[in-house]
Amino acid sequence: MKKTFRGVYTVMITPLADDGALDLKALAQFTDWQIKQGIHGLIPLGSTGEFLSLSQEERDVVASTVIETAAERVPVLIGTGAEDTREAIRLSREAEAMGADGVLVIPPFYSTPTDDELVEHYRRIAEAISIPIMVYNNPATSNVDLMPELVQRIAEIDGCDYIKESTLEISRVRDIIRLAGDNMTVFGGIMGYESFVMGAQGWVAVASNVAPKQMARMFELVADEKRYDEARELYLKWLPIIQAVAGQAYVAGTKSLLNHMGFQAGPPRPPRLPLPADQDAHMKALVETFKLEFEG
Repeated sequence: MKKTFRGVYTVMITPLADDGALDLKALAQFTDWQIKQGIHGLIPLGSTGEFLSLSQEERDVVASTVIETAAERVPVLIGTGAEDTREAIRLSREAEAMGADGVLVIPPFYSTPTDDELVEHYRRIAEAISIPIMVYNNPATSNVDLMPELVQRIAEIDGCDYIKESTLEISRVRDIIRLAGDNMTVFGGIMGYESFVMGAQGWVAVASNVAPKQMARMFELVADEKRYDEARELYLKWLPIIQAVAGQAYVAGTKSLLNHMGFQAGPPRPPRLPLPADQDAHMKALVETFKLEFEG
């Protein structure tokens, strides 16, 4: 039976040892900590998970580790985006066979497909699996911008039930809801609080890697309790952390924060580099200011 996705979902980092090898023990520990902290869902193998820097074998074991550790306590969506539609289908089928609750699918990111090609891409994936697809609009990384009118077309495909809208244009949330209606549930990708106020039913967040309890609480205050002023106050309080892992620092910055929190996140994979010393010192100062601590 399909699960309903709602709330704050962490787009997870992939923990690495100092030599760059996968640290599956740390990944399981991190998964368990996220859930105990109150996160609503988990998404490994997204952009923050460095999915394009992992081998197929590594991607498989990351997915299976998170799914098995989560043990159905929260929904787990697996990133299965690929340039080749056939490969995206294969990865999505594999994720379903592992027990994933859904898949996150970024558009083909090199070929600059037309709108018709994008609709067909998502249609073929949806027809091949029985779990929901979260369409992923991130024009800054994918070279494709899924405009609300195109999202409306994709939303008509049975199985394309969610979208992660990762632009700074908050009006996109409004327009997708207005055009697609009940056919598409919107998750913010960058703008959390603002997306909630506009009617989004969730947020695929980077900052919840380091502050899952606080990011989840922000959603609950807005969506469940309608306590907008308290939510805004919480949002502004934690904005320095949200901004610290925005932009190009989304991988290296998040791992720096976690490392200073006492969790072995390790370095990013090349070509990404660890933060320069001054930026890393800033992350350490943020950890101390916000009293962030990993309690795994």
